[in-house]
Order: sequence, then C-alpha cells, then structure tokens
Amino acid sequence: MKAIAIDSYGSPDDLRLTELPDPKVAPGEVLVRVKAAGINPVDWKVAAGYLDPIMETAFPIVPGWDVSGVVEATGLDAGEFSVGDEIFGYVRKDWVQLGTYAELVAAPVRTLARKPAALDWQQAAGAPLAGLTALQSLRRVGVGPSDTVLVHAAAGGVGSLGVQIALALGATRVIGTASERNHDYLRSIGAEPVTYGEGLADRVRALAPEGVDAALDFVGGDVVDLSQSLLRRRDRVASIADGSAAEKGGHYVWVRPDSADLEFLAGLADDGQLRVHVERAFPLAEAAEAWRLSQQGRTRGKIVLTV
Repeated sequence: MKAIAIDSYGSPDDLRLTELPDPKVAPGEVLVRVKAAGINPVDWKVAAGYLDPIMETAFPIVPGWDVSGVVEATGLDAGEFSVGDEIFGYVRKDWVQLGTYAELVAAPVRTLARKPAALDWQQAAGAPLAGLTALQSLRRVGVGPSDTVLVHAAAGGVGSLGVQIALALGATRVIGTASERNHDYLRSIGAEPVTYGEGLADRVRALAPEGVDAALDFVGGDVVDLSQSLLRRRDRVASIADGSAAEKGGHYVWVRPDSADLEFLAGLADDGQLRVHVERAFPLAEAAEAWRLSQQGRTRGKIVLTV
C-alpha cells in the first residue's frame, strides 16, 4: 500500500510517500480502505517526539488517527461491521505506528462508527477527533439546557464543532472567541463572536454581565485562569491545552476513542445539527504541505488528506 511515513522523530520535511506492506488485521479489527484522513495538530506533534514520554512508538511511523473509508475485510470476532460498510473513526491505538495516512488501515472496532450520510468523505474524516474532543469536554463540565457556554478558539476544528454540539446539548447561548475575520463564520454556526486578545474578559462580560456557566479551552495559555474569572462556578472549565487545569479546579481532557460517542456525532450530523467545515483538502502525497498549514494555527475548521 502507499502511505506517508517518517523514519525518526522530525518535521514535515521528513515525511515521505512510500510503499509499505498491507497491515495485518488483528482480532477485533477491520481493514479499512481509506477515502480521507483528517489532519490534527497532534499528528505533527507525535512526529516531533512530543508524546514520546507517554506513548510507545515503532518506526517507521505512519501518522494519522482520523479516517473515513470503506471496510475491506474483517478480523476475527469483529462482527460489528461487514465488508462494504462506510465508516469513520478516531483510530488511536495503544502505540504509535500504523496510522491513517495510508491507503489501508487496520482499525479496532471500538474506534469506529458508521459514517453519517450527511457528511462526505472529507467532512467525515475531519469529524472524529475534533468532534469527540468537543463532545467529551462539554460532557465533562455538564453542559445542558439554559447554559451560556464560552468556547475559546471557536473557529478552529475542535472549537467549531464544540459550538454546534453545545447548542445541540441544549445550551441557550455560545460565546466564541476568534479573530475578526472569522466572526461571520461563527455567527453562521450559532455562536456570538468576540475577539480574542487583550481585553477579552471585559468583552465577554459585556455580552454576559452575570457570567458564563461553562467554558472550553481549546487554545492554552492563560485561558483557564481567564475563564474562571468569568464563570459562575470555577470548576466548570475544561481544557485540552493546559495540563494544570485540574490543579486549578477545572478539568483536563484527553480525548478517548468511543464508538457510542461517534454514533452520537453521526446522529447530530444526519439531523442537520452538526456540519464540518473543510478549509482545504490535500492529496496524500502533499501531507507535508498540509502539516505546514496546520502549524500556522489559523485554520478555520479542518484540513484533510484525500487518499
């Protein structure tokens, strides 16, 4: 199979398009013919060695955890899916090696769900990690009916899905931070935009003088502290970027593969409550260029690879 690989920890310049053996399909797994693979910042962070202290790695690494595609074969005791099923998933295994930037990926059934009909292949590939991150963060802080939710980096991949999922969970208002160029986009997905940067707390207070009920930090820095100054309850903040969030009385969230959560997201998409904006799609051979764009940190929605 054709795949993107990296032979040692490095940068986008070290990615190569190569031929690798087709992956073996273990019990509880299915073989997926990849249609598209989502790009996430964690992909190039893994390749740079940032996760080496906490995850086993075997080189060459095929990066990528997000996928959409078609089941080509099933392993032993993998009856959840059949050959020909259209799926999407967050294929994070217990070690880093054979990811989704390839023509084929062996995926544990616990990481997959059936692709929502409302999303095309590229949109479906952009949904799993970002959508699960947003959903699990919202659930961690108990977002529900009548809540006012503050979402930081609301125009990005995780944030834009977080806005929509918060509304689907019953939130009355979602205030989203973003640059001014993304304000119309935020309005289009149901958020009240506010410009990030100096004076952000005052701008949020002007929109919500009585404070906000929950906050999601998808950017890092001093956002947890700032959010707690705006929250009615200091514990209702979740962060994916501040490892000290729990020490500060909030929640640190590391997204987990979960078929039931993927099915929930698929249902929202098919009900018209969740859409995925794909900012740009690159062919597999241009994965390095996709990473360089991701590293700029200014992407609206998602970047994907077409396979």
